[in-house]
Amino acid sequence: MPLVIAGRTFHSRLLIGTGKYRSFQEMARCHAASGAEVVTVAVRRVNLTDRSKESLLDFIDRDKMFILPNTAGCYTADDAIRTARLGREVGLSNWVKLEVIGDERTLFPDNSGLLEATRILVKEGFVVLPYTNDDLVNARRLIDAGAAAVMPLAAPIGSGLGIQNTTNLRILREMITEVPLIVDAGVGTASDAALAMELGADGVLMNTAIAAAEDAEKMAVAMKLGVEAGRLAFESGRMEKKLYATASSPLAGVIGR
Repeated sequence: MPLVIAGRTFHSRLLIGTGKYRSFQEMARCHAASGAEVVTVAVRRVNLTDRSKESLLDFIDRDKMFILPNTAGCYTADDAIRTARLGREVGLSNWVKLEVIGDERTLFPDNSGLLEATRILVKEGFVVLPYTNDDLVNARRLIDAGAAAVMPLAAPIGSGLGIQNTTNLRILREMITEVPLIVDAGVGTASDAALAMELGADGVLMNTAIAAAEDAEKMAVAMKLGVEAGRLAFESGRMEKKLYATASSPLAGVIGR
């Protein structure tokens, strides 16, 4: 089944970013190789006014990719709200990946500011996808405020540490069923993406893991396959774990026994 967010259908469960690439051309190649249909764009880091200058927006095929503006770099609810409004005013989208950062070193989210901004932006007609921590209680509050998805981190942004919180993500998956659960931040390689999906995530958003790879285009393909494999494994239902061996070729019924 496809990924559905706020009534919009996407066939890829991989969401991809636009930062840290060596060139806009490399970024565009990676986007194509990944098969992603959603691309996040930091509103504050994009040239939105002087169209005579080159912009990363010129390298995004908007016929194939849906732009999801984000409020990266915002440390207060007011700043994030203004940034989201700017993205809508210049025609990017009324969707927003909402980030309200609470700590400069870890880039962990400010839960209270995030909740405040979510409430206000939802009332203004935005489709809000908040980047949050892996706290079930806070996720519930965001959903009650109208969030169209919740996007918990797997590890600090850009760390590449992989999934550090499998138990919390499993709890979130079990307890949250009304909106998509999209793992955001911390993925480093394809096995991390596969694990996130095997834990039941509806999607994975990443940027640095692809952009910082030695061969970014190959990593984009690997991430595409990792997400697909993890989703198939989750839907298949893995075998039961056992402490002792079980013969894969049972001898029961064999002639002579």
